[in-house]
Amino acid sequence: MEMLKTQSVLVTGSNRGIGFEIVRQLAGKSNRPEWIFATCRDPVGSRAQELKNLAAKHQGVEIIPLDITDPTSIQAAAAKVTEKLQGAGLNLLINNAGIGKPSSLESETAEDMSAVYKANVIGPMMVSQAFLPLLRKASQESPQKGMSCRKAAIVNMSSEGGSITNVLGWDAGHVINYRCSKAALNMLTRCQALGFAEDEILCIALHPGWVQTDMGNALVGVQAPMAVEPSVQAILNTLGRLSEKDNGTFVNWEGAALPW
Repeated sequence: MEMLKTQSVLVTGSNRGIGFEIVRQLAGKSNRPEWIFATCRDPVGSRAQELKNLAAKHQGVEIIPLDITDPTSIQAAAAKVTEKLQGAGLNLLINNAGIGKPSSLESETAEDMSAVYKANVIGPMMVSQAFLPLLRKASQESPQKGMSCRKAAIVNMSSEGGSITNVLGWDAGHVINYRCSKAALNMLTRCQALGFAEDEILCIALHPGWVQTDMGNALVGVQAPMAVEPSVQAILNTLGRLSEKDNGTFVNWEGAALPW
């Protein structure tokens, strides 16, 4: 299978779960990216220790502080990445960071809905806006025609739980805030695909599977069916195959199209 090949990638929410595993697998590749920007909210805290250990072993893994709900933090991270790239662009932005809170239709609160929407929709929007100049630069300076994750791309980590057609896992848990936020993230992705098409920046929403992460297990109180490692391996293979025909689509970890 065609593995992802790209010069620079930034992953939000890199200290655990899917984000950490993406960084780990990319860092271990023989043709790994020159720059892997691993961002998380608190790089000096205990929850980032595993990421710090990984960065110490692999040259090119740069840990960047980034709180996706804080515009000042986002702008500071963009400035830091711009400085590190020394005039080059950013090829791939993976908006992976997100949250969810267990809830039902009866128990959902305005506070939880607002907090989850802020992290899962507004966060990726602001992060994409901040890094857009670097993505545009990568696209403009690439000799490749068409669209690809090797050239310039935004990947928004979504969920089939936000599919209005499928509503994956409804019987296991309603998690209204999470579902609504992912449906909104899917619309954001479609808008980005339309808005950035002239820049030849590929934009997709990706469902990684129901994965055994802290959030994946906690949201509905049962263990998720899929391990993190095979999910991420398949995701990286899928990202390596994407082209302009996939722009603005909603796909799963294997690249299969999902209904909105």
